[in-house]
Amino acid sequence: MASRKQQIKKALDDPRGGLIEFIRQFSDDETCRVYLEKKRWPNGPVCPRNGCKRDKPIYPMRSQKVRPGLYKCGACRRQFTVTIGTIFEDSHVGLQKWFLVIYLMGASKKGMSAHQIYRSLDVTYETAWFMCHRVREAMRHRAFRNRLSGTVEADECYVGPRKPGKRGRGAAGKTIVFGMVERGGDVHARAIPDVKKRTIQPLIRQTVQRGSRLMTDELLSYHGLGDAFQHGMVDHSKEYVSGKDIHVNTQESFWALLKRGVTGTFHHISKEKMDMYCGEFGFRFNTRHSSDMERFIDAVANCDGRLRWNFRPEVRA
Repeated sequence: MASRKQQIKKALDDPRGGLIEFIRQFSDDETCRVYLEKKRWPNGPVCPRNGCKRDKPIYPMRSQKVRPGLYKCGACRRQFTVTIGTIFEDSHVGLQKWFLVIYLMGASKKGMSAHQIYRSLDVTYETAWFMCHRVREAMRHRAFRNRLSGTVEADECYVGPRKPGKRGRGAAGKTIVFGMVERGGDVHARAIPDVKKRTIQPLIRQTVQRGSRLMTDELLSYHGLGDAFQHGMVDHSKEYVSGKDIHVNTQESFWALLKRGVTGTFHHISKEKMDMYCGEFGFRFNTRHSSDMERFIDAVANCDGRLRWNFRPEVRA
């Protein structure tokens, strides 16, 4: 059987394999902790306290009464572990389960519900729900890292069920989501309050590099962008593609994934938390050419930061 060092080295150097191989590589909490330390601290432990002097040594606490992975800073004299300042902080759930949640959420194309995590990992539903939101926070940060360039498509969609008796575009009860995708590249998506020009155009100008080719439909809110972009529009009342390549089909394919995930996996997403789910789906879309293990490594690399909002579980899915 491979030693812990061999397992960690293989996970770092050879990020391949499916779920069975993943479980073999991260077989216990201690292996996961050492792996996380190597990812976050490639040059040795770093005190998480802001403004702490780096000229003092950091040494591990060695005692039978002290849990593994506890360090003490020689400058501020405070103790810390690798989970401080990450989505894992103050969690009583072991790192092995955390890693498995990250892997499963990254590998599930249409998402994985908190209720499925609760049934699979033997944790409470409330714990599973909050774990999923912490992981989404890490994925959301990754989704908005780079600006878009080249040929970019912009489009809006309406997510969720209509209220009874309501019909048509923008029906009451739905959440408006706006997205931009670079062909062959990343997608950015977020919830917006309305589809007015004053809401949409600043997002486009902030996210898309000036001079790029911009493809939209003929919604009036997109008119007037020709001063900053090579703007092409397609009239969806007549056609799906105008000319050779004026279309928003790439963005429409992302909407299809998002809507199927909402309908089939989550069933309901509140307007307040829609950005979190957009970040999750955007992360998977942006890493679509990566393996499941590579996607897991990418998510762990963005685990810094805490989700401190006072969340309460919603409808069980």
